Amino acid sequence: MNLNNKAKKTKYKMSPIAKKEERIAWLFIAAPIIGFLLFMAYPIVYAFIASLTKWTGTRSMLDTFCGFDNYVRLFSDAKFWKTLRTTTIYLIGIPIGMILGIVLAMGMNRKIPGVRVLRTMYYVPVISSLVAVSILWAWVYNYDYGLLNMIIKFLTGKHGPNWLGDETLIKVSMIIFMVWRGLGNSIILYLAGLQNIPRSYYEAALVDGANGWQKFRNITLPLLSPVTFYILITSLIGGFQVFVEVQVMTLNGGIGYSAATIVYYMYQKAFEGFQLGYASSIAVILAIIIFIITIVNFTFQDKWVKTMD
Repeated sequence: MNLNNKAKKTKYKMSPIAKKEERIAWLFIAAPIIGFLLFMAYPIVYAFIASLTKWTGTRSMLDTFCGFDNYVRLFSDAKFWKTLRTTTIYLIGIPIGMILGIVLAMGMNRKIPGVRVLRTMYYVPVISSLVAVSILWAWVYNYDYGLLNMIIKFLTGKHGPNWLGDETLIKVSMIIFMVWRGLGNSIILYLAGLQNIPRSYYEAALVDGANGWQKFRNITLPLLSPVTFYILITSLIGGFQVFVEVQVMTLNGGIGYSAATIVYYMYQKAFEGFQLGYASSIAVILAIIIFIITIVNFTFQDKWVKTMD
């Protein structure tokens, strides 16, 4: 018993080399931890505290403490629910972009002349300035002399619709633009996934008599599911943060505020109405929505995300 007690009390002593390695390891770990605390944790806590106040940016934030009044007001705010609904409608573009991305990636995975040029052309919108391409598409959609209406008039002899002046068409226009801009990213990721699938899988399927659709459904689609999962998560997070497109392409969120997103509404409350506390409550609710959607996706990923293990 005495020996056991002595063994328990004996502390492991690290050698000088082990201590040096531990210090170096902590230095490597410290960088991301400090970065997270400064640029993620602190802003989140600060925004939550601000959401409990009627802070306008001029007075001390704590002098305007109001508890959960902002949240009570928010849940009865018609504009908040309208912008949240519009933001959700824009998410329709995500599956459309993913389907187009995988189809075009499969086409570009073949040995065809000029395939590198095509890949570059599709990726250019991704690396282009969002403000610049938004201005460009605003000209394309212009009712009087926009390129789209000019093409419609040339083909049909009739003037095209007011793409950015109709409450329904403006949503369609924004979805088309968002799909176009994000398509290059989906194509590149799917193309990398396709090139990572061993050719032996397709050769074995061919020996078994599988046709093109069967190979796509049973080999290509399942083995691209990790890429699909990544695109889905990042697109959902980005989709809830749409702002620049609405700010540049529409006037005050479109006719009847029909194109405004939740982030656009938050921006107006914060920097035009100087209701920083109320805007912070919108930010907190948005963060919770994104967090819940992300958790749900990670929870159910095992049921449809496949690997080559």
